[in-house]
Amino acid sequence: MTGVQTCALPISDMAYTIENVDWARDKHRLKAIREDVFVLEWRVPQDSEFDERDASAFHVLLLEDGEEANQPIATGRLTQCGEIGRIAVKRGYRNMSVYRALFAALIEVANRHNVTILKVSCSLDSVSYHQGLGFKPEGQVFMDGGVARQRMQCPVERFPFPDVSDRKSVV
Repeated sequence: MTGVQTCALPISDMAYTIENVDWARDKHRLKAIREDVFVLEWRVPQDSEFDERDASAFHVLLLEDGEEANQPIATGRLTQCGEIGRIAVKRGYRNMSVYRALFAALIEVANRHNVTILKVSCSLDSVSYHQGLGFKPEGQVFMDGGVARQRMQCPVERFPFPDVSDRKSVV
């Protein structure tokens, strides 16, 4: 579940490293970035942000190389049932290169662990957007951190990059 891979995609003019990390060993780094983004910035209740799935999920960290060497700038997780979520990117790093690298790393983890269906949780106002990309709704609408959400799914080989233009899309 753990390992380090260097990513060749540039984020503007900076280099970065992607790490597959374990919750038990690296939860302090994962919690720090998720608390910064979700709890402090977006005001998501802390008890909604961390759950029992963190311990068994596959986690990815994106680290900045260079002057701020090994500074975590983004994270995401893939649960055992194939749900991609808890995508947190620090302010100042929110661009498509970061999101693409993060999702690519999570898709690679899914492939390594034979996850065939990927799921995302999106806000209700982006359901039609995700359906246009080939996602299909799964289950009923539910509340998460005070936001009404819908689970969507698609086969891993057809997984497009979801709408990450605002905080309500994929978390």
